[in-house]
Amino acid sequence: MGNSTSQVLDTIVQGSNFDRDEVDRLRKRFMKLDKDNSGTIERDEFLSLPQISSNPLATRMIAIFDEDGGGDVDFQEFVSGLSAFSSKGNKEQKLQFAFKVYDIDRDGYISNGELFIVLKMMVGSNLKDQQLQQIVDKTIMEADLDNDGKISFEEFTKMVENTDISMSMTLDKF
Repeated sequence: MGNSTSQVLDTIVQGSNFDRDEVDRLRKRFMKLDKDNSGTIERDEFLSLPQISSNPLATRMIAIFDEDGGGDVDFQEFVSGLSAFSSKGNKEQKLQFAFKVYDIDRDGYISNGELFIVLKMMVGSNLKDQQLQQIVDKTIMEADLDNDGKISFEEFTKMVENTDISMSMTLDKF
């Protein structure tokens, strides 16, 4: 590994919740996922993993990892996305990631339509759209403290404060 690669990895370590050994392991895993050796992981490469493809929120996860919206995930985005799931990640990072799952258009708010889309991904055809819309409307009504018709990050944080989001969003090994 050349000196410039080493410097890049050091920069990635500094911007994440991982140590150098963990970043090295993640780099190896990334290279295995990058089946076409393009230096990025495309959507289809992500979805080839059973753990990802079976997740109803897989497309949202990929979109969140793809920070620049380029349609693929480079190594830095990969580490950054996984960093929130590190046991060293703080509650704020985990909340930010969870919020991004719902904030599809990245405007800093969860709208009624966004909440509906994400919940529909999770429940599939188990609920009729009308039932799901009632749940969405009730959730927005209860969480929207300033009555602007959408949920801000602060309102989202208050809504989930009594849940153990840190535990449910922590992976032990990388």
